[in-house]
This record gives sequence, structure tokens and C-alpha cells, in this order.
Amino acid sequence: MKLVLKNKLVISLIFLLTFTSCSIIKFPFKAVKKVSKSTAIKKNKSVQLERFLKNMSSEERKKWYIKTYSSIATEQMKKYKIPASIILAQGLVESGAGASNLALKSNNHFGIKCHQEWRGKKVYHDDDKKNECFRKYKNPVESYKDHSEFLTTRGRYSFLFRLPIKDYVGWSKGLSKAGYATDPKYPEKLISVIERYSLWKYDGSKKQSSKNKKEKKKKVKDDANYTVRKGDTLYSLSKKYNISIDEIKKNNNLKNNQLSIGQKLKI
Repeated sequence: MKLVLKNKLVISLIFLLTFTSCSIIKFPFKAVKKVSKSTAIKKNKSVQLERFLKNMSSEERKKWYIKTYSSIATEQMKKYKIPASIILAQGLVESGAGASNLALKSNNHFGIKCHQEWRGKKVYHDDDKKNECFRKYKNPVESYKDHSEFLTTRGRYSFLFRLPIKDYVGWSKGLSKAGYATDPKYPEKLISVIERYSLWKYDGSKKQSSKNKKEKKKKVKDDANYTVRKGDTLYSLSKKYNISIDEIKKNNNLKNNQLSIGQKLKI
């Protein structure tokens, strides 16, 4: 009797081990297939989105971006007290209206780098330096959420939250002052985008252009007569003063593109 029981126990153990081994062997292959399929779907969506955006003009892409992400920006404003106009403007500028490589491949819409505390996925791109580490997200919504948390948890941005939520001009200048971007024209870019596409309406605000117009008029008056310096070209001056090369030539009766140091120009 004992021998029969012993044999049955041995047979049961062999069967259990065989079944378990088969399960262990089969599972990883199933998992790999699922992961591969999921990865393929994500890549396909990324390619489709890239084609979709490239078929648009720059203006169409910006309007599409605003329409797509304005509700997310508004939600973030309600939760974190960051102006929706600022969130959208930064997204537009930093991501090229969703068409930058960083946005398409990594869902990073705000150019946020890894920093020491980041524990999520990473991707490397050339920026201020070569091969810099940037954060990678599952989707754009995660990028928007992380952007809000980034601003609210880092001390250098704390003074911004003392500004009125409708003061997009103050926020634009403050972000630059706090070092969000190295571009000296960053505030002007944000303000320009906000006013051109009326993003201030998402803050429940109004256009704050009266003060800006006075500043612009003063700047234009000061720069009306420009003295050419070393390194100046018609192209660089056209970019600096937002005026076409043909207009500069017409205003100064120039027959060619040559400039001389000390030359007086009407801008």
C-alpha cells in the first residue's frame, strides 16, 4: 500500500513539474509577441501623425495644435494656477506645434530635460549641448502634467505664482528670468503667439497690448536711425527689426545688399 502511494506521489510530482515547465517556457514568448505588437502600433501612430502634420501649413498646424490641446491646458490651469495661455504658448514654441522630433518620438512638448530627479524613460537630443538627456512620455497628456508639476515644484519659479493668472506678459518675462529657456527673445515669442492666436481668452482675460504698443513705439523711435556696426547685414537687420530686406533697401535707396560700418540707415 505504501509503495502504491509512493508511486502515485512521484507521478504527480513529475506531471506538476512538466506542466509548470511548459507554462514557464510558453509565457515569455507570448509576452514578447504582445510587446512587439504594441510597439509596432505606437510606431505606426507616430508615423501617421508625422505625415498628418507635415501635410499642413505652419499656420494650419498651429491652429490644429491649439484646438487639440486647449482643453488640457485649461484643466492644468484650474489645477495648478498656471495661465492656460502660457501653457499653450510654451507647447507651441517648444514643440513646433507638435511637429518637432522630440514631440513626435518622445511626446515631450515642453523641452524638459531629465535632471537628477527624473526616474522615467529618457531620450537623447542635441540642444544647447550635444546628446543632452530629455524626458520621454507615454503620451502628450503626460507631458502637459509633468510641465505643470515641473513649474510648481521647482523653487526658482515660485515667484511666478504671485502674479495674477491673467498676466501672461508677466509670466512670459518671468519664465525667461527664471531660466526656462536660453533664448533671449523667449518672452517676445510667447507673447507674440498668445496675442496672435488670442490665447489669453483661455485665461478668461483680455489682450494686454496697450503697454506693449507703447514700448514698441518707443523702441521704433529709438531705432529709426540705425548706425551700421561690424557684422551687420541686411538679413540680420531684417530679422532684428522684423522688417523685410526690400523695405530696408527702399527706405534707404540702396541698390545692392552691401553695407559699410558707420553707415546711417532708416529702419
